Order: sequence, then structure tokens, then C-alpha cells
Amino acid sequence: MAEGAPVDVATVMCQWAAGGLAYLWVTTRRREVGLGYGWLLRSLYGVIAAVGAVTGLVFQPNAVRDMACIAMALCAGATLVRSAVPNVNQAESQAPTGDAGSDRGAPAESSPRRTIEGFDPRWDLAAPLVGLVGVIAAGLGASGDIAPALHLARVVVGAAFLGVVSDSMLLGHWYLVQPGLRREPLRELVRHLGAVWPFEVGLLLVPTGMIAVLSGSIDDGYGGLLGWFWVACAVTTVALAAVAMAALRERQYAAVMAATGLLYLAILTGFGTDLVARLTLAG
Repeated sequence: MAEGAPVDVATVMCQWAAGGLAYLWVTTRRREVGLGYGWLLRSLYGVIAAVGAVTGLVFQPNAVRDMACIAMALCAGATLVRSAVPNVNQAESQAPTGDAGSDRGAPAESSPRRTIEGFDPRWDLAAPLVGLVGVIAAGLGASGDIAPALHLARVVVGAAFLGVVSDSMLLGHWYLVQPGLRREPLRELVRHLGAVWPFEVGLLLVPTGMIAVLSGSIDDGYGGLLGWFWVACAVTTVALAAVAMAALRERQYAAVMAATGLLYLAILTGFGTDLVARLTLAG
């Protein structure tokens, strides 16, 4: 094994929550997705951030990261309350014209969704911005023979990668609740996944990186098996994203569910791409 930067659960939780909340804003800024989607993700990532804070404080403390996780959880909770308070102007509205299978004006499969006209999506920026402070602190706080700048870049890009692959799958499932939603919000997240993937994989290949594992310079403890498992995860992730994007071009509503299933698999391979490499390179 390489004597690299150690991987701890608190840092992964901080990355995951910050990235997930950042891509929540990417979706909510469109003002198209129903309120429940924001409630779900703010609750989910708020809990993940809180778990990261507790785990860090108990097992591998990093004061700035752990305090940022607490602040991120509080910001997510405050935004959740802000979007749900009953005295805000609420209205019943129909999903945008155009069915979930096409953006070209086919008959709508609309379903009612609650919106809050007075809720500013920019509120959703507070939690990930605070979380970014924790992610940077985690990246700067590592020790080992990997260059500090390289490790920092891996942690920051990894946060975006874990967040977008998770939110893509969750948004895909949301179409079961809001079937009239246009496909463009989901397409946008899949495009972001494809755009972040080269940076994620490229940074993990930069020395000291997975090339050393594949060449045998670094012993992964399993005769090179982990290195090739990582390659399979990395290639499969981008392939799943490409096939999901192709599925979203089909007009049938079932294509959305097919894409969602592919993105569910992409979460598994995406986490494998990030975590297997970092665990293999850790000391």
C-alpha cells in the first residue's frame, strides 16, 4: 500500500453532503421541481453532514471540517424550514407543458405539484458553501507522501462527483412523484456527471496514483485485483451515464425509469471509483 492520505468516514460524509447539496441548488434554481424533492434532499444530506460531524469529533477530529459539517447540517435544516413554513405564499400549480418524454411539445403528462413562489432557490447555496469550507479543510488536513495540492483537488472534485451521481439517481426517482416534469433537469445532472468524470479519474491517475497500482509499483494487497476493479468501476460509471443520456432521448416515459435504474448502478460504480482508489492509495 502507498503511504498516502488516510481516508476517514467523516471526510467522505462531508464531501457527499456538500456535493449533494450543491447539485440540489443546480436543480432547484430552475423552479420546476416540486417542494418535496428539496425537502427530501435537504433532510438526507443534513443527516449525512451531522453523521460526518459526530464521526469526525469522536474518531478523527478536524476542527474546521467538523464545525463546517455542523454548520452545513444547520443550514440545510434552516432552508428546509424556510421552504416549508405555512405562512409563505403557497400555490397549487401544474407541471410545465410538455411530457416527461419530450421537450418538444408532446401532450403533457402533468400532475399537480406544490410550489412556493416566495422561496428563493439561492437559499440552497448556503449549505454547500459552508460545506465547501469543510471539504477544503479536510483536503488540507491530510498527511502522507501525496502532494497536498493533489490531495486537495481530489477531495474537492470527489465531493462534486459523489454529489452529482447521487442527485442524478434521486431526481430520476422523483419522476415517479412528478411525472409531468420535463427531462431537462435530469439531463443536466447527467451531463454534469459526464463532465466531472474526467477530472475525477484523471486526478486519481496523477502520481502518486492508480497507474502505480496497475503497474505493480504499489501493492494493493490483492495481487493487483483492486487496481483492475477500480478500472472497471471508472469505465462502467461513464458508460452508464452515456447510456442513461441516450435513454433520456427516447420519448416513452418508461425511458426515464430505465435511465434511473442505470443511474442507480452508477452510484455503486461511482463510489467504487472514488473510494477504492483512495483506500488503495492510503497508508
